[in-house]
Amino acid sequence: MSSTITKLNAPLTQAFDFQPSSELQFTPTFNTLTQRLADFDTLTSALEYAADGVTGYNFYDARGNLRSVLPYSELRDNARTLAQRLYSFDLPRGSRVAIIADTSAEFVELFFACRYAGLVPFAMPIPVNLGSHAIYVQQLKGMLESSQASIALANIDYVNFLQEAVEGVESIRWVGTPGKLGELPPVYLELQFNHPDEIAYLQFTSGSTRTPRGVVITERALMCNLQGIVRNGLEIRPGDRSASWLPFYHDMGLVGLVLAPMVTQLSVDYLATRDFAIRPLQWLRLISRNRCTVAFSQPFGLKLCTLRARETDLKELDLSCWRAAGIGAEMIRPETLRNFAEKFASAGFDESAFLPCYGLAESTLAVTFSRIGTGCKSIQVDSKTLIDKKMAARLQANGRKQNEFVNCGRPLPGHTVKIVDEDGEQLSEMMVGSVLVHGDSLMTGYYNNPEETSRALKSGNWLDTGDIGFLLGGDLFITGRRTDVIIVNGRNIRAQDIEELAEQQPEVRSREASAFGVDNSEDGTTTIVLVIECRLTSVTERQSLTIRLQQLVYMAFGVNCVVELVPPHTLPRTSSGKLSRFAAKQGYIQRTNLTGQLFFVESGDR
Repeated sequence: MSSTITKLNAPLTQAFDFQPSSELQFTPTFNTLTQRLADFDTLTSALEYAADGVTGYNFYDARGNLRSVLPYSELRDNARTLAQRLYSFDLPRGSRVAIIADTSAEFVELFFACRYAGLVPFAMPIPVNLGSHAIYVQQLKGMLESSQASIALANIDYVNFLQEAVEGVESIRWVGTPGKLGELPPVYLELQFNHPDEIAYLQFTSGSTRTPRGVVITERALMCNLQGIVRNGLEIRPGDRSASWLPFYHDMGLVGLVLAPMVTQLSVDYLATRDFAIRPLQWLRLISRNRCTVAFSQPFGLKLCTLRARETDLKELDLSCWRAAGIGAEMIRPETLRNFAEKFASAGFDESAFLPCYGLAESTLAVTFSRIGTGCKSIQVDSKTLIDKKMAARLQANGRKQNEFVNCGRPLPGHTVKIVDEDGEQLSEMMVGSVLVHGDSLMTGYYNNPEETSRALKSGNWLDTGDIGFLLGGDLFITGRRTDVIIVNGRNIRAQDIEELAEQQPEVRSREASAFGVDNSEDGTTTIVLVIECRLTSVTERQSLTIRLQQLVYMAFGVNCVVELVPPHTLPRTSSGKLSRFAAKQGYIQRTNLTGQLFFVESGDR
């Protein structure tokens, strides 16, 4: 096993392209170390190796100015020092530590400090918007209670939220900022080796009004996934450099753009997610200026860049260095990628750099990758055959309605994907069904939640992803979601969370709200629709309820929604009496497409 205990003060070795200066400088691209591609047994052993080089993390502000630098050598030393202070709490090994994950060096230091101290960190989100105070605090409280966290940390901007959230959470022993933690007296115990079968971290799935689920990822599962990503997915090589705007509390941001660069000793340039939302082209400028080769985005991020770019912006960019433009985390619309490639072709972007992939937190991060350097490949299938026969038949005649799906590639080594029908029977190629995954990257379960774990992990340790798709030539194509998760701008929002938010209103009774997402095939956007059985007759009262529900959904999730009020006993139910979101969605689509009145189709159990 690789040792995690080395010298406390490793000297900062200089690479040939790194010149010391009194001014802040980003970490170099080229390293002094022989590159190793995630061939470590734990995160701390990987950091011990990376710390002997000169690469690391770089943090930029909204104007593209470098605001802080964290070489891996400093990260190692700072994390080990903080670990000694965490020892002062005398916590049992494996205790959970909650950290609000802003895009900062402090978060990364705390994350690794937990692993050096034998504790289990997990990242909590920053507020979606300024109007969501109460709901945000409730979301944090749900994570703290679900994880049975012992310590909770946040920087000065968010610690007040955290202090509110910990009230009444019995497991919490201490809450504070990184600065306050640094004031605690260190306890000089020998740092213990981490074991591959220990929990590396928890990754919380999206959740707001409902108890969130903490995905349990071991060191072994993490390293397995990271090896597949950097070796087979990205084919990482010396001279690679990454740039990211993805949030650290998202699995693609944390695993893909924080941990993957470290275990391959790459430098990374970060732009905070909020800064990207305001100035998305700063991300592209980082890629251009620092000659970054690997950068991932959710599709909506590419769309935002496409919409904001002007001709003058294009003249300032050189994206010819970008060889791996990873795309994932939500349904990939081919048109979004085509528009981006067309827009930025004059800036040197090569569409062969597109790298569609598929994954989910329950499999650490990645499941499949398309072949690097081949760009986005897609298939057009007959819509009628897709719906009627659940078969992805290639489009044969012009004029027929069609759907286009992106090739998400083949499973990583040691992983298998199969498509099954409603009875769990494996389907043949081109047949559409539920996507199941098997492999060494899978979670061990949801923390302290055996009921949800048993729903997700089937017999033989097959993970039910909740997605629908088909296989063709061994490649995976995702066609949609089976479970009730709505993906808007890369955020996974559970329909149940929206419904429970609505049911907290006095005018809405239990099981009289149905939420779902409706996709726009023309522009690839998703609209959230909330249908409410309503007994109010006054126009003023109905308008008040509609506006209030829209405001609540926006405050909780940062997205707009359409609210439909329908008469009592209108929402469709299954034969077992449950609300059928599928049937409600079909009824809404029929109303908007065909008539001016709301009506619903009947449905069996779904």
